[in-house]
Amino acid sequence: MRHFLHFIGIVVLFSSCVKEDHFGYSPYGNIKDIEISNQASKATIDQENLTVQVEFPGGVDLSSSLIRSISLSSFATSNKASGDVLDLNQIAEILVTAENGDVVQWKVEPFIASSTPQLVNGDLNAWYQTSSGGYYEPGADEATTIWGTGNPGTQILRLLATTPIEIEDDNLAAKLETLDNGALSGAFGAPISAGSIFTGKFDKDKIDPANPQAAIDFGTPFSGRPLQLQFKYKYSPGPVNKDKNGNTLSYGDQCDIYAYLEIRTTEKTERLATAWFRSGDLQSDFITKNMDFTYGALDNTFPDYMKPENGLYVSADSASFVLPTHITFVASSSYDGANFAGAIGSELVVDDIEMVYE
Repeated sequence: MRHFLHFIGIVVLFSSCVKEDHFGYSPYGNIKDIEISNQASKATIDQENLTVQVEFPGGVDLSSSLIRSISLSSFATSNKASGDVLDLNQIAEILVTAENGDVVQWKVEPFIASSTPQLVNGDLNAWYQTSSGGYYEPGADEATTIWGTGNPGTQILRLLATTPIEIEDDNLAAKLETLDNGALSGAFGAPISAGSIFTGKFDKDKIDPANPQAAIDFGTPFSGRPLQLQFKYKYSPGPVNKDKNGNTLSYGDQCDIYAYLEIRTTEKTERLATAWFRSGDLQSDFITKNMDFTYGALDNTFPDYMKPENGLYVSADSASFVLPTHITFVASSSYDGANFAGAIGSELVVDDIEMVYE
């Protein structure tokens, strides 16, 4: 995930954790997030009706579903924790106890997934206004979105590198720009911010100055085996590509748009499939692009940047049939933004992200 962590250091310097309002003993007993083994998409949490709906691919044994992670209201406890097992052949129950002693009964409802899933809000038409900062992020709301951006970092500098843009009546897309952070940020070694959008979340509660990457969790649950990644885009590289020290580079800026499928367990993460597009060509008008997913290990004909950082792939004998547990999609206006290299003024607009199955 090295390509899109450049904004985290800025957040660590200028931001602090925010929790639910707390006066006296907290009455909150909410499940804020949960991930269960083999789930096919992000869980849908209804705090009004106290339900959690979890999608699973067909054929999965639901009798011993493992809770991979669970996040509760501040100061709340639960009768279930990470590592516990739920029998989801039927509706399961989780009891959450608020700090003031109130017990809240939650229902976990399983249902069977489509064999050809898509990313929720892949058309990027839904954007919500954040409660802190007032800027817009992709998704219906903060609780349910599968999308994240670099805005939690850049808005500290009163900059937004990722914004919604209306390209037709009622048709929104994501505009990603590479921005000048100004002299002060440049002095701290962060002269630019590249616009980015990705599946995943930024968790301010996990900010760790010793480990900035701890605040980012890339990817979202997913169980399909698409043949191609499809999207619409247009791109204009900035005029002068520079490194973090302000030196002009001999090559131009490029955008990155890619997705990969993974199988994640408690022990390890293995790459199942990869689809990657990197280009510095001017594309003034929208064009639809299809990139094949390559299943299994990437050989030496593929560039190193496409390969997993941990070097782990799904075994060759299972790559042809096994289902993933997660998908990560990422787009950026400057591919080397993690090293604070890019061309100010580079602009990528991306829309209608789809998985092609036939």
